[in-house]
Amino acid sequence: MALKHHIEVLRCKGCGLCVAVCPKNVLEIAEEVNTKGYFPAFQARPQDCILCALCCTMCPDVAITITEEKEPASTER
Repeated sequence: MALKHHIEVLRCKGCGLCVAVCPKNVLEIAEEVNTKGYFPAFQARPQDCILCALCCTMCPDVAITITEEKEPASTER
Protein backbone atom coordinates (compact mmCIF):
# COMPACT_ATOMS: atom_id res chain seq x y z
CA MET A 1 0.00 0.00 0.00
CA ALA A 2 1.11 3.52 -0.75
CA LEU A 3 1.08 6.20 1.93
CA LYS A 4 -0.39 9.58 1.02
CA HIS A 5 0.26 12.79 2.93
CA HIS A 6 -2.68 15.15 2.96
CA ILE A 7 -1.38 18.64 3.66
CA GLU A 8 -3.97 21.36 4.10
CA VAL A 9 -2.27 23.97 1.96
CA LEU A 10 -4.25 26.86 3.43
CA ARG A 11 -3.24 25.90 6.98
CA CYS A 12 0.44 25.25 6.24
CA LYS A 13 2.72 28.23 6.95
CA GLY A 14 5.78 26.54 5.48
CA CYS A 15 7.65 26.55 8.79
CA GLY A 16 9.59 23.46 7.71
CA LEU A 17 9.32 21.55 10.99
CA CYS A 18 7.81 18.56 9.20
CA VAL A 19 10.61 18.59 6.65
CA ALA A 20 13.26 18.79 9.37
CA VAL A 21 11.97 15.87 11.45
CA CYS A 22 11.27 13.42 8.62
CA PRO A 23 13.87 10.64 8.85
CA LYS A 24 13.36 9.68 5.19
CA ASN A 25 13.20 13.18 3.61
CA VAL A 26 9.72 12.56 2.24
CA LEU A 27 8.56 16.18 2.48
CA GLU A 28 9.85 19.37 0.90
CA ILE A 29 8.81 23.01 0.83
CA ALA A 30 7.02 24.09 -2.35
CA GLU A 31 8.39 26.74 -4.67
CA GLU A 32 4.94 28.27 -5.16
CA VAL A 33 3.04 30.27 -2.57
CA ASN A 34 -0.43 29.48 -1.30
CA THR A 35 -3.20 32.10 -1.21
CA LYS A 36 -1.95 33.32 2.18
CA GLY A 37 1.54 33.97 0.84
CA TYR A 38 3.29 30.97 2.44
CA PHE A 39 5.33 28.24 0.81
CA PRO A 40 3.56 25.04 1.99
CA ALA A 41 5.11 21.61 2.41
CA PHE A 42 4.38 18.84 -0.07
CA GLN A 43 5.04 15.12 -0.37
CA ALA A 44 8.07 14.83 -2.66
CA ARG A 45 8.93 11.14 -2.17
CA PRO A 46 5.82 9.19 -1.07
CA GLN A 47 7.46 5.82 -1.70
CA ASP A 48 10.01 6.53 1.07
CA CYS A 49 7.44 7.16 3.85
CA ILE A 50 7.68 4.73 6.79
CA LEU A 51 4.53 6.04 8.55
CA CYS A 52 6.40 7.30 11.61
CA ALA A 53 3.99 10.28 11.68
CA LEU A 54 6.62 12.64 13.10
CA CYS A 55 5.54 15.22 10.54
CA CYS A 56 1.96 15.08 11.84
CA THR A 57 3.12 15.35 15.44
CA MET A 58 5.46 18.30 14.82
CA CYS A 59 3.11 20.37 12.68
CA PRO A 60 2.04 23.35 14.85
CA ASP A 61 -0.94 23.96 12.56
CA VAL A 62 -2.19 20.35 12.51
CA ALA A 63 -2.15 20.54 8.72
CA ILE A 64 -0.83 17.03 7.94
CA THR A 65 -2.54 13.66 7.93
CA ILE A 66 -1.33 10.40 6.44
CA THR A 67 -3.55 7.75 4.90
CA GLU A 68 -2.91 4.43 3.21
CA GLU A 69 -4.07 4.22 -0.37
CA LYS A 70 -4.82 0.87 -1.92
CA GLU A 71 -2.88 0.15 -5.05
CA PRO A 72 -4.99 -0.65 -8.12
CA ALA A 73 -5.84 -4.31 -8.47
CA SER A 74 -3.89 -6.21 -11.07
CA THR A 75 -5.84 -6.99 -14.22
CA GLU A 76 -3.62 -9.88 -15.33
CA ARG A 77 -5.29 -13.15 -16.25
